[in-house]
Amino acid sequence: MNVSQKTQPKDPKQELWGLIYGAFGVMIFSLTLPATRMALTGLDPVFVGLGRAVVAACLSIVLLVATKQTIPSWRFFPNFIVVASGGIIGFPLLSSLAMRDASASYGAVIIGLMPLATALFGVWRGGERANWQFWLCAIAGSGLVMTFALTSGTGNISFADVALLGSVITASFSYAEGTVLARTFGSWQVICWSLVIVLPCLLPIVLHHAPASVSAISREAWLGFCYVSLFSMFIGFFSWYRGLFLGGIAKIGQLQLIQPFLTILASSFLLQEPLTFSTIGFASGVIVCVALGRQSCNR
Repeated sequence: MNVSQKTQPKDPKQELWGLIYGAFGVMIFSLTLPATRMALTGLDPVFVGLGRAVVAACLSIVLLVATKQTIPSWRFFPNFIVVASGGIIGFPLLSSLAMRDASASYGAVIIGLMPLATALFGVWRGGERANWQFWLCAIAGSGLVMTFALTSGTGNISFADVALLGSVITASFSYAEGTVLARTFGSWQVICWSLVIVLPCLLPIVLHHAPASVSAISREAWLGFCYVSLFSMFIGFFSWYRGLFLGGIAKIGQLQLIQPFLTILASSFLLQEPLTFSTIGFASGVIVCVALGRQSCNR
């Protein structure tokens, strides 16, 4: 996740708060895949993927009205739709579909490419420059993910692999587009308006896939759904963007590198998924590629 506001920390205390907010945001996002797996124990993947956006959109309406935000001009609506198509529709829906068959720790390795993919789209969409080291890291990271996908499953690319890679691509493009809009509206406003704009389209789909009986769904499934709706789709973004604003993009952005490890640990603790050397090793390799790629892109 990126934001265009490049405010430098005014003092060590402000930088510390930026670190705290940023770390809290990463912790929230790291539990998204395990919580999605929990929700899928009793709920339809389409309902889990898109229903969270409906809940977050309702909260966004309350916040936008309470803070008296001005409705964006119609000429910006296509940009908001692009943001929504990736971060609000593409990533949640595709990752939910993938989590039917793949483990959360498996997904953490592939989704670990997202910071690098976001930087790549930033080069294209935002007009940023990238040197040869960045492209080398991008190729190496992608190669590691493909190798992991081929060696950890049946030896073939599965639907879950395609869905996870699709979620990375759509979300990364969404975040890159969001940085452009944030220059005009501010970061959290972009998220809220994107949610509200697509709400009329999502609501009938979510209602169609909603469970016939609320009481028939397990408490675990509802707990997972509530988490991805309230925290992953709403509170997490606010904490993350606040951290970037207070602590600086370059410094706080590096906290994303620990997210795959946190997801793997959370999956082991919450879902009893096995911790394997292969998963940890490939996750480490992807994180190194992401770190080197982002560093070379920032030079």
